[in-house]
Amino acid sequence: MESSSDEEEGRTFIRVLSEKYHPENFPYGQGVVVMPSPPGSPIKDRLFLPSILVLNYCGISKAGERSDIAAFCGHVVELDLSHNQLNDWTEICTIVSSIPHLDFLNLSMNPLSSTQLEPSMADVFSRVRQLILNNTHVSWDTVHTLTQHTPELEELFLCLNDYNTVSESKTSCPSLRLLQITDNQLQDWADVRKFGRMYPSLRTLVLANNSVDSVNDTQETLQRLFPNLRCINLNNSGLTKWEDIARLNLFPKLEEVKAMGIPLLQPYTTHERRSLLLAQLPSVGVLNGGKVSDGEREDAERFFIRYYQGCPEQELPERYHILVSKYGHLAPLAEVDLSPRSTLVDVRYGDRVEAIGLSLEQTVGDLKKHLKTLLQLPTNGIRLFYITREMSQVLGPEELKCGTRALHSYRIQDGDEILVVLKVKSRCSSSDH
Repeated sequence: MESSSDEEEGRTFIRVLSEKYHPENFPYGQGVVVMPSPPGSPIKDRLFLPSILVLNYCGISKAGERSDIAAFCGHVVELDLSHNQLNDWTEICTIVSSIPHLDFLNLSMNPLSSTQLEPSMADVFSRVRQLILNNTHVSWDTVHTLTQHTPELEELFLCLNDYNTVSESKTSCPSLRLLQITDNQLQDWADVRKFGRMYPSLRTLVLANNSVDSVNDTQETLQRLFPNLRCINLNNSGLTKWEDIARLNLFPKLEEVKAMGIPLLQPYTTHERRSLLLAQLPSVGVLNGGKVSDGEREDAERFFIRYYQGCPEQELPERYHILVSKYGHLAPLAEVDLSPRSTLVDVRYGDRVEAIGLSLEQTVGDLKKHLKTLLQLPTNGIRLFYITREMSQVLGPEELKCGTRALHSYRIQDGDEILVVLKVKSRCSSSDH
């Protein structure tokens, strides 16, 4: 009876491991062949264990015997435990302490909101470089305990944790390069500023799907707090002012920006959004995932000048004056009328010549119908040939064959000629000629 109640209480890491990677379930396993454990272990057979273990959606809530885990997982470097029922850091520490070379740990979607990690237990995480805690609702105290005991941690994921504020750690984590904290409720730039103090080597900061409503710091502060930041993602944030975009230039090494779906850009077309953003961010080489060429940058900067050219002096952004000193005042772009024109041609049918106006947007098929009616031709088909006035000696007639092709694509000009010829039924073609 006891064993069944154990089963209901939750499955152990070691039991799930032995089931998933048993030769019957995992016959072509790559990796190390581990021989059976000592008597009494749930593992009765050899296992094929890869160095990357994926044990997500397995109902795991407990570790199992530390010695069993150690016997099997000495070579493991990556462990995905997402979507399980782990709700106690003690159990997680038992698992991790038995995997000495663990480099990557994914604990996403485990219910960790009501358990704290004791600093005395946290050394077991010291080798971890990538830590994923999405949708765990893990407390900031536990996050800080982890970052203090992971001297090689490079990437930290804290998405979907319902954070509306950031509590600051007293100790920084100088190894961290990437922080992804999307889909939370952060609003105040004062909270973002704390990341600079806690993670001074940060190169990538992903703040997408938060409500951050400004970038509110001086150049001196941003240089001090984010000396290495190269990439910031502010997609779907709450930015409403161009000044906030301009302030991104104050990050000393920033070269990639994402800023889609922000209220500021709502009123503009897609082309205007990219051009206006690009013109404001002179040192950014990748914008919204797209590499920026020198030609595109120049086009955007010229667009920016023309866009603001008519505005009252007090509404002109600072960047406008910088760009005018680079390119000068630009003449407005001439309005080019690209609408299809009409033209006057001679239509020749036998001895008849009619001067008619052609709308060049119509197709060859439209023209055939029109000419049949105009010339009162019989119902069998007609063929049309186009003779250009200037080049008739060189080119000869060109047949207008494709019924769906627009006339303007043939470059027909005033004074050119259209020759109408009745189609000959093929069966009697010899007698007709």
